[in-house]
Amino acid sequence: MSYRKKLIEVSMPLEAINQESAREKSIRHGHPSTLHLWWARRPLATCRAVLFASLVDDPSAHPDKFPTEEEQQVERQRLHDLISKIETVGNKQVVRGLVSWDDIQVDEYGTSPIIEAAQKEIARCLAWENNHKPPTEPEAVRKYLQQYAPPVYDPFCGGGSIPLEAQRLGIEAHGSDLNPVAVLITKALIEIPPKFKDQPPINPEARKTKDINQWRGAQGLAEDVRYYGKWMRDEAQKRIGHLYPKVELPKEHGSGKATVIAWLWARTVKCPNPACGCQMPLVSSFNLSTKKGKEAWIEPVIDHSQQPPIVNFEVKTGTGTPPEPPKIGRGAKFRCLVCNQVANEKDIRGEFLAKRNNAQLMAIVAEGEKGRIYLPPSEKQLAIAMSAKPDWKPEEEMNQETSNLVSGRGYGITHWHEIFTSRQLVALTTFSDLVKEVREKIKQDAVAAGMTDDNSSLNEGGIGATAYADAIATYLVFAVDKVADYCSSTCSWNIGRDGLRNTFARQAIPMTWDYAEANPLSDSTGNILGALDWIATVIEQSSCNANGIVKQIDATTSEIYRESIVVSTDPPYYDNIGYADLSDFFYVWLRRSLSSIYPDLFSTLLVPKEPELVATSYRFGGSKQKAKEFFEQGLNKAFERMRKMASEKYPLTIYYAFKQTETETDDNGSSSTSSTGWETMLEGLIKAGFSITGTLPMRTERSSRTIATDTNALASSIALVCRPRLDDAPSATRRQFLKQLQTEFPIDLKNLQQGNIAPVDLAQASIGLGMSVFSRYSQVLEADGNPMRVRTALQIINSYIDEFLNEQEGEFDPDTRWALTWFEQYQFEDGQYGDAETLSKAKNISINGLKDAGILVAKHGKARLLKREELPKSWNPADDNRTPDWEATQHLIQTLDKQGETGAAKLLAQLGDKGEVCRDLAYRLYVICDRQGWTQEAISYNSLVTSWSEISRLSAMEQQSEKMVQGELEV
Repeated sequence: MSYRKKLIEVSMPLEAINQESAREKSIRHGHPSTLHLWWARRPLATCRAVLFASLVDDPSAHPDKFPTEEEQQVERQRLHDLISKIETVGNKQVVRGLVSWDDIQVDEYGTSPIIEAAQKEIARCLAWENNHKPPTEPEAVRKYLQQYAPPVYDPFCGGGSIPLEAQRLGIEAHGSDLNPVAVLITKALIEIPPKFKDQPPINPEARKTKDINQWRGAQGLAEDVRYYGKWMRDEAQKRIGHLYPKVELPKEHGSGKATVIAWLWARTVKCPNPACGCQMPLVSSFNLSTKKGKEAWIEPVIDHSQQPPIVNFEVKTGTGTPPEPPKIGRGAKFRCLVCNQVANEKDIRGEFLAKRNNAQLMAIVAEGEKGRIYLPPSEKQLAIAMSAKPDWKPEEEMNQETSNLVSGRGYGITHWHEIFTSRQLVALTTFSDLVKEVREKIKQDAVAAGMTDDNSSLNEGGIGATAYADAIATYLVFAVDKVADYCSSTCSWNIGRDGLRNTFARQAIPMTWDYAEANPLSDSTGNILGALDWIATVIEQSSCNANGIVKQIDATTSEIYRESIVVSTDPPYYDNIGYADLSDFFYVWLRRSLSSIYPDLFSTLLVPKEPELVATSYRFGGSKQKAKEFFEQGLNKAFERMRKMASEKYPLTIYYAFKQTETETDDNGSSSTSSTGWETMLEGLIKAGFSITGTLPMRTERSSRTIATDTNALASSIALVCRPRLDDAPSATRRQFLKQLQTEFPIDLKNLQQGNIAPVDLAQASIGLGMSVFSRYSQVLEADGNPMRVRTALQIINSYIDEFLNEQEGEFDPDTRWALTWFEQYQFEDGQYGDAETLSKAKNISINGLKDAGILVAKHGKARLLKREELPKSWNPADDNRTPDWEATQHLIQTLDKQGETGAAKLLAQLGDKGEVCRDLAYRLYVICDRQGWTQEAISYNSLVTSWSEISRLSAMEQQSEKMVQGELEV
């Protein structure tokens, strides 16, 4: 089987791609991810780069045009620069090119030069293949792509990142998912905007202010979302505004009235002490704001005149110390503020299960002229909140079998309406009802504006007035979902930012003991107008470069979707996240407003659970084995279908991120690491007839994200590049497989290290390197003639990683080799002096030498490695006549921690060639810490490597500056 090699199979500018992918997570307004919440989205920069490099030829595929290696490399670099290149602006690095979010933004005419350049490259490769003259003009390029480019398909489209970026590149985009919420999000991103491309808005106000021919792309659609969304908000104000009254300000705040941003509540239960019996507030913190100069907190005040006593709250500001909260440690354990009796989890759970829990207003947050104003609770505000009576609520039951969805479900929270307050339910149902009302208004205005109507719905493929009203309604309900995310009783108050933290701060619904209730009619976080603006901004920036088609399909059982397409997908991650369970939160609101528009999509009461491709044992009576088999079989079927539909001319790309955590010990006591998630995914690919031809570590997460804070969290997605395996691929013996690994693996691993892959991700990325050897054979035969299992291959690959890192120890100086052995046993704690001396003799060094080298403390019969905080602050390697690699590495980490990348760069410039050895040592030390469970220490070594690129750049600038100064002095 012959094919043209694509750029992705040869080389990629990973450093710049990864830098921009990580930065993208901090881009908010206008970014497609803000259209509607979805979990674990792939960064658009990564998807865009992977798709582009999968569609364009590597120069080596055209020896007639690029005959020499030098010419090929020049052309390859040109393509790399188009994808991404790092430019220095002042002292800051900026990524430019196709992956840059800033560079792909369209101008007032709806064009982007970098996108047009990328489309031109794809069209050129297609033209070469078809023996056509490559088109050059943008319009000709777009038409050529529409006629000749293969469609891109993602069978697990989720939040729609992959098909969206295919569409941006001018390629017809297809996506499918079993989950109806995912399907609707992707429809809203790629299917709806092109249907109404370049159409002016139909609302009467907009048509008065702008020429109808000046509306580009989906700008008209976005304008109507804003207009009818505001009508919806204004109507809501008339109907439920009385439930969100302003608050009276005391004299110290200027008197008058202010809009409430949030009401802060504490859940309460009856004190288990029979002699007390008060309503215990379950408060986890009394802090309201920790911002400097704006400190505020709550003071509990006990009213003993009542029986049982009552806990009231006052708000304090300025200098002072908040009282200790009643929450004790982790879990549900609280101290009674009245009698100090401790209520354990059993006590509290019992009160919740018996529905005897309640809630108490602790404080009110209002919007002042100079920022947030914190006020004590008032009887009037409390009475109004309690007066809310919803006419409807989502009675659907939460999934009762899983234990990792809502941590609060163990406390009697069993139905979806129970995570909303009565006032929140009134607001959300009012907004939902208004969507239905405004849909009819939109339809009438569209007809009045001259839009034809054949009464065909959007779901039926219509593009008239009815379909347009359906489209606007879809986006308006997305705004309701956004409000719901900030208007549940699991939201909390962020004391550092003085703002609301949404329901889904992480991929689960937490139990929040003290929660924040937002005002959706205000101008602050969680308000409906803000949600509408986020959505409209995303719509008006839609590419509309090609058609998009999205369907609800089960990728494991559906018929062939379409043949000869480019497949790129991010499949489910074994048992990590049950999206079906989580997305019910949104589904109940979407279904209420949109079931008549999308009857097939919302035909079930809740999101389909049983067919979801995830290995959750509760769905199989608690059997992990049955769950594993279900996932394996489903993924195998999905890959088999991908194999049948995938084009032979283009590689298939699979994103995967699953840290290996399973360790097995054999009869000889040797341990090996593997992962059921990885094994299942790779087994499915190989059985389906794919061979892995490339592996790309994509660093896609911010280190500051909630789940990564103070944890040793995996931050890379590995993009596996696959091709159909040759029908006549040979088999290999175990010995042949091992020999090939020994030949290729060390070089590949060294290249990964030189690319500054984070130590936490090294083992993850190395899997693809090893499996590319394993999967090229039809099978690898063990000594007994049976095929080698993928799990065995994974364990061999991981052992080779260990071997590679162990061999690197030979490159370290004797002092460092001693320190590595000692560190693995004692870290920075004391050990016996005699043991230290015995080890030093084995390394042919002395204890006094180690002390002189500045890495060891030895006295009173004990010895230990010098801790980083004990290192001399004014250390200069030029003045140190014995500088072990260990010492230099620890100084680099300490400097990075205290002085940042600039300080570390200055030290690196002084270290010279020793710097690269320090990076290699950091990899080795990370592995040791990871295995020992020393998370905090592991983070230090991981941070040094992930910062290495910037430290090296700044170091080179420092050295260049010194040379210039020296040159001037010599002159």
